[in-house]
Amino acid sequence: MNRKMVIYKTGQIILLESMLLLLPMFVSVYYRESCTVPFLLAAAAALVIGGLCVVLTHPKNRVIYAKEGFIITTLSWIALSAIGALPFYFSGEIPSYVDAFFETVSGFTTTGASILPDVEILSRGLLFWRSFTHWIGGMGVLVLMMAILPPSEGDSGRSIHIMRAEMPGPVVGKLVPRVKETAKILYMIYIFMTLLQIVLMIIGGMPVFDSVLHTFGTAGTGGFGIKSDSMAGYNPYLQWVITVFMLLFGINFNLYYLLLIRNIRSAVRSTELWCYLGIVSAATAIITCNILPAYSSFGESLRHAAFQVASIMTTTGYATTDFDLWPQLSKGILFLLMIIGACAGSTGGGMKVSRIVILARSARQNLARMLHPRSVRVVHFEGKPVERTTLESLSTYVTLYFFMIFLGFLILCLEPFDFETNLSAIVSCFNNIGPGFGAVGPVRSYAEYSDMAKLTLSAAMLLGRLEIIPILIAVSPSTWLKK
Repeated sequence: MNRKMVIYKTGQIILLESMLLLLPMFVSVYYRESCTVPFLLAAAAALVIGGLCVVLTHPKNRVIYAKEGFIITTLSWIALSAIGALPFYFSGEIPSYVDAFFETVSGFTTTGASILPDVEILSRGLLFWRSFTHWIGGMGVLVLMMAILPPSEGDSGRSIHIMRAEMPGPVVGKLVPRVKETAKILYMIYIFMTLLQIVLMIIGGMPVFDSVLHTFGTAGTGGFGIKSDSMAGYNPYLQWVITVFMLLFGINFNLYYLLLIRNIRSAVRSTELWCYLGIVSAATAIITCNILPAYSSFGESLRHAAFQVASIMTTTGYATTDFDLWPQLSKGILFLLMIIGACAGSTGGGMKVSRIVILARSARQNLARMLHPRSVRVVHFEGKPVERTTLESLSTYVTLYFFMIFLGFLILCLEPFDFETNLSAIVSCFNNIGPGFGAVGPVRSYAEYSDMAKLTLSAAMLLGRLEIIPILIAVSPSTWLKK
């Protein structure tokens, strides 16, 4: 293993974070807040740590293979979260470092789970940093690094291993031959959509600061709000804008690239896209009818149903109402949407629609093979046959997915909460959603969990965001023993 290159790349990421920390510091200066110094100290710490990693290693061999890509991604995300928690802790606004770490992991992984019962007590600089972590983590900070930094000598395009380790979904490929250009294209699309939503929010009467932060949460499908009631206090127009953009950010960004190059036919033929929209439409229709008696009109029921379906399926986590009070059928549908998640290659979490489709088709083919043992049947997805290795990898991921949730759930069962709370908490954090049911519902927080439980849920958020494999490889002793 190229250990020096692992440390070198991780150091570059930490240096990038030192620069990113300056933006919320300037926000704090603008509003004349006392948390300016904590941001400066955190940025200085990142500068020193990252600088030492880069200067002391400076590897001659800069080739990155799959193993190095997994380890770099894992170490970078842990380091980002550990350093990113410092402003919260140094300022004293979150006095416990474990709580600050939980909040920061939740931000970078775009989960949106919070330990803050009253988020409005935070200063504007920290509110900005809290939501900005969503925007950074949504597309991926390593992808950002590849987009803005020059490629390493001898890379030969192998940075695709880092992109594959960080980007959510079963398959990540290059849009164009060079990885750096692919990263630039992804971020250009991401930035354009972000700016468009900010403009539409301002048009709807939302203050500029609120518009920027809510857009960060929508773009990263994270859901950190700046008010205790999330989106409930804003007008219906703003709620509809966020509903639409949550759904847009939950779509595979490769499809937007196809639209840019005017390959509209390929984009609209996407199986995953139509399944995604079909699930959203069906879930919205059922929940609208189910909650109709609780609201004054069909339009209001439709708005709340559409918002919460989009929020949960894209794993954003915003709320316009306390859906924990909805009928069991509606809550059951939302729970299933937590698991399904958004599309591969989007900023959303969950198992991903593409995996669900492939699993369903694979099950159908296996049943058909039992009836006709001599028949040769191949699973197809997006017009192409799915290779056996892909199916095996998918089976491995699904097995690990449920095992990790089961293990996390058992640990949470040591806490004094009911079954619904603990199960929804681990499923919500693992799928990077945020709110769950019961004591961790949309109007509650994770503050009452113990430090051990918060660290367990932080690990679940990281496992869910990086999709298990990179972290398991990084913590495996055999990975570090082999050269």
